[in-house]
Amino acid sequence: MSAAGKKLEYGDYQTPAELADASCRVLAWLLVRPQSILEPTCGMGSFLKAAVETFRDAAMAKGFDINAAYVGMARSLLDQVTGAPEVSVERANFFDMDWASVVASLPQPLLVLGNPPWVTNSTLGCVGSDNLPEKSNFQNHAGLDAVTGKSNFDISEYMLIRLSEALQGKDATLAMLCKTAVARKVMGYCWRKGLEMGDCHIFPIDAQRDFGAAVEACLFVASFNGRGKDQSCIVHDDFKPASQCTHLGFRNGLLISNVEGYAEWGFLRGETGYTWRSGVKHDCARVMEFTERDGKLVNGFGESVDIEDEFVYPLLKSSAVAGSRRAGERWVLVTQRSVGEDTSPIARAAPRTWRYLLAHAEWLDNRASIIYKKRPRFCVFGIGEYSFAPWKVAISGFYKRLDFRVIGPRLGRAVMLDDTAYFLGCNEESEAVLLADLLNSAPARGLLSSLVFWDAKRPITADVLSQVSIERLAAHLGKDCVLKQSSQNTRSKNPQLDLFCDALA
Repeated sequence: MSAAGKKLEYGDYQTPAELADASCRVLAWLLVRPQSILEPTCGMGSFLKAAVETFRDAAMAKGFDINAAYVGMARSLLDQVTGAPEVSVERANFFDMDWASVVASLPQPLLVLGNPPWVTNSTLGCVGSDNLPEKSNFQNHAGLDAVTGKSNFDISEYMLIRLSEALQGKDATLAMLCKTAVARKVMGYCWRKGLEMGDCHIFPIDAQRDFGAAVEACLFVASFNGRGKDQSCIVHDDFKPASQCTHLGFRNGLLISNVEGYAEWGFLRGETGYTWRSGVKHDCARVMEFTERDGKLVNGFGESVDIEDEFVYPLLKSSAVAGSRRAGERWVLVTQRSVGEDTSPIARAAPRTWRYLLAHAEWLDNRASIIYKKRPRFCVFGIGEYSFAPWKVAISGFYKRLDFRVIGPRLGRAVMLDDTAYFLGCNEESEAVLLADLLNSAPARGLLSSLVFWDAKRPITADVLSQVSIERLAAHLGKDCVLKQSSQNTRSKNPQLDLFCDALA
């Protein structure tokens, strides 16, 4: 395997000596005073060297790494440290180790530090690597989540969770360089499971400078000494202990991005009668999406497309919902009215459309996602009666703004959204306008701002949006009666869905 391939397989981002030294200075400022030091993935040894040089009172230090060459380099580097404690570096695969036994053998207080691999399990699967844990849905996701994005995880996330489990009941500190999102997931996992993890800190690092990685990253510090029990974390503005900070935490079963904001607006969180949906997902834009040129549809291959109108709907991309791009004339081919519906009736109802699908079947049949396996041919996802609602209140999942827009029909047809946008479906414009006003209000923004992690890849999700009780929000703003009346007036049969059904009749 090439050097680049090995770097990918092992998530190999060696810690610069300057960053290792600075991290240990931060730990010393936090009054970490270890008797032993452990680095489970020590690489070439720069972090372990910085630790033994900083914490001179430690009695011993141990390092492990899967790479035999790195083990040799780390040993040579540590031999250069004068007056160092008892130090050993051994070759070992993290996933084969009994870390609870390793931890139990070391004097306390214990410092476990390091820079675990910056790579996901799905990436390793793509390159055929076996340097990953035994396949399992270790986060216990249910249903579709278990086979799609939510079941993908960073290898470092798995490692930090296993180390956190091994440190339960110990006088220990965990200090890891990792993606900031990984740090949050590990805290969320431990707090959700009732595991001890306290006195937590996140210090941001410049991952682009230090590792050439365009990702939000940090030095994550957590203690297991029984003193920090408030399930919160200090998030520092820079890599200085005395820097300004905010607090994230775990409240009422949910990870909160801003504890102070949640304390003010958390009363608006609760169950709601409204269900947030994502837009249509097809994973084949060149076949399923069209632009309009000289009055004709053109697909992603530049081909002029001659198909019936019945299954073609206006499309608004997430970027247009956010307002960062102009909403152009885009269209999408919708082959179903509900997930799992048989698509073969299209052959009779719209023969030109069916011939078009057959002509591009190779692209559609080879869609990689497991969600299309053992499903009707040419199927889509994120489709249901809600998709055909003529009016929608929508927001982009990717853009860093809380801006809810009312989307109305175009040319008499319901506008479809892509799968990176979220929406509430409405049958009447008045209800959509009311819901948008509620969600764009200062109280709604206050609650959502306390829940959203803006550095996440997709900051806004259906899970976050569903935390807002629209009914409580309306009552707080004195619009509960208006909301109730509007809701009762629009719970009629969906006329846009009738059009789709008529096409198949």
